[in-house]
Amino acid sequence: MNENYKKIDKDDINFFKSFIEEKRLFVKDNISEDYSHDELGGIKNYPDILIKVISTEEVSKIMKHAYKNNIPIVARGSGTGLVGASVPIYGGIMIDTTLMNHIIEIDDENLTVTVEPGVLLMELSKFVEEHDLFYPPDPGEKSATLGGNISTNAGGMRAVKYGTTRDYVRGLTVVLPTGEIIELGGKVVKNSSGYSLKDLIIGSEGTLCIITKAVLKLLPLPKKSISLLVPFNDIGKAIDTVPKIIKSKAIPTAIEFMDRNIILFSEDYLGKKFPDNKYDAYILLTFDGNSKEQVEAEYETVANLCLQEGAEDVYIVDTDERKESVWSARGAFLEAIKASTTELDECDVVVPRNKVAEFIKYTHEVSKELNIRIPSFGHAGDGNLHIYVCKDDMDDKTWNDKLLVAFDKLYKKSEEFNGLVSGEHGIGYAKRKYMHKQYGTTQVELMNKIKLAFDPKNILNPGKVCQ
Repeated sequence: MNENYKKIDKDDINFFKSFIEEKRLFVKDNISEDYSHDELGGIKNYPDILIKVISTEEVSKIMKHAYKNNIPIVARGSGTGLVGASVPIYGGIMIDTTLMNHIIEIDDENLTVTVEPGVLLMELSKFVEEHDLFYPPDPGEKSATLGGNISTNAGGMRAVKYGTTRDYVRGLTVVLPTGEIIELGGKVVKNSSGYSLKDLIIGSEGTLCIITKAVLKLLPLPKKSISLLVPFNDIGKAIDTVPKIIKSKAIPTAIEFMDRNIILFSEDYLGKKFPDNKYDAYILLTFDGNSKEQVEAEYETVANLCLQEGAEDVYIVDTDERKESVWSARGAFLEAIKASTTELDECDVVVPRNKVAEFIKYTHEVSKELNIRIPSFGHAGDGNLHIYVCKDDMDDKTWNDKLLVAFDKLYKKSEEFNGLVSGEHGIGYAKRKYMHKQYGTTQVELMNKIKLAFDPKNILNPGKVCQ
């Protein structure tokens, strides 16, 4: 790795001031503490200069200067990541894309929308729904930028039916580390024209180039949506029901699992009651479609199946009040767990669906063995688990020691189950060693060669993912 980077000096600052408004340029002590970390804050470091960009051309000029002068550069959106991917560990330049927040075009004929990277997920969802269209990717953090979603291949709750962000990116405009601007893909539905460079960019966490525009696929908006909240007296029994739901004729939009403790955290955090909290475990399912009859037929099939498998009841979440109560609680799970402890870190593993119950049981064993709290929830429908190791009242040394042991055990178990290190939050800085250990030398070397082809000077988000 090239660590002999040039430090920002007055000449660099003056160059940027020649084409960036002063109100969009911040240096050293004028940079907010928020830009030194992401949502979890496990690693911190400030950039030497922060630039809030408003165009592809500005990004290109900045990149050309950084490349010529060997200055490290990191792109950042809303900063909602959980693995330190947007933390500038070598200082240098941080490009903030949040002012590039325009929805450029909606194309009703090709069912696409063209956006800048700083558009928020919740803004896009609202906009396209007003046009009777639908953008399916649904990560839990609705204030994340679309550039960030693409950079991590974000998934979310609707992935079980609709897939992940990768499935909805038709085209990208990107700026290479040299400053060159290139177009990848477009509005076409099919493409067998050589290597798919676009798909290399998706999930690359800002290590290969900077995204400045995206063409996203849309679907017609489903007319009806209903959720089911299904309580069980045992988390294992609840999750064991999921593969049977997947095999049924019905296709849920989402299948989430949660236990009673998570619900209680959420109630305390939000200050309002969940529809039901007396059982040990719950599955939350959503069904959507174009007619009430279609949706009802699907959820009745699944409701009967759940009752046959030992569910205590099936609650239909069909009123606005119930929907808000259930989904606001689900959306607040991470914040509720954070509020319940002094510090935490996350294990974002994905395992085959038929191993979810066994993996959750194993987290309880690790929790008991290490005397450390490990709450969890996640996407039972696609095997992506969000497992949180909590510091609580431990001193720093005890916490760090136990965290390392817990992570080693959890990632090793996921590997035994043919799972992977991250389902949707990425690798960033924090999870590199676990990915490297699982993939081994050959795959990591291939990734580094791809990185080298895009970024021969290693100035773009160095020290992340494969390095």
